[in-house]
This record gives sequence, structure tokens and C-alpha cells, in this order.
Amino acid sequence: MEKIEKIWFDEGKIFIETDCTNEYSIPLEVFPILKDASSKDKSNYKIWNNGQSIRWEGLDEDIHISSFFKEHKLNSNNPVAALFNGFPQLNVAEVANMIGIHKSLLYQYIYGVKTPSNEMMQEIKDAFHLIGKRLLAVQ
Repeated sequence: MEKIEKIWFDEGKIFIETDCTNEYSIPLEVFPILKDASSKDKSNYKIWNNGQSIRWEGLDEDIHISSFFKEHKLNSNNPVAALFNGFPQLNVAEVANMIGIHKSLLYQYIYGVKTPSNEMMQEIKDAFHLIGKRLLAVQ
């Protein structure tokens, strides 16, 4: 099994090189915590699990080598992205907190990495409606 030897970031992606000299990459949208992290935080990682995983202790983020073997399609033209694009002033982390999910999952819905269930989509819309009601109540 291949082992991670080296990692780097470039052009909005995370890259790895393995002990077999193969290179793989994933768009950072798949890992929103890394996408939002500073260069300093991104550089503070360790390769562990016998070369099978990367850990960012300060970010509480892990990536297994198997993630690099999957195809990750982004779809920025989706209903969740449309909602947030219409209200760029909204704090994604706070909306995620209202819904009761982690902000990285909500970002994955926004980037189209994952698709919310019908129930989750309704919860996202309900959060927007609640924000709107609170705004209307301001006097």
C-alpha cells in the first residue's frame, strides 16, 4: 500500500506525493477547514498512521490517503450555494450552529461536494426563514 511522503498546497488544492512517487490532489473545498486555514496552520501537520494519514492537531482535521483516490466533483451551481450567494453577509459557521451541524459539512453542501437530504435542505431553508423573521422584528 502506498504511503504519504510529502504534502503541499497549490492552486486551491492539497497535493500528496507517495513513496511510489505518485502525486494526487484534492480541491480544498472538500476540506473546508483547510481551505479557510492560514498558511501557518496548514504547514503545522504530521504524517502518521504508518504514512496513511495526515493530521492537523491545531485544526482538528485528519485526511486519510484513501480520500485522494476518490473522485471529488464540485458543483457550485446548487440550491445551498444559491441561498448563501444571495446573502454573502451571513456567517456560515453561525448558520451551521443554528441547524446543529458542523460548519465544514455546511461548506461541503455549499461547494457541492455533498448533497443534503431533503430534510436537511428544509432545515437550511428554515434557518434562513428564522433569520428573516428576526430581522423583520427589529425596530
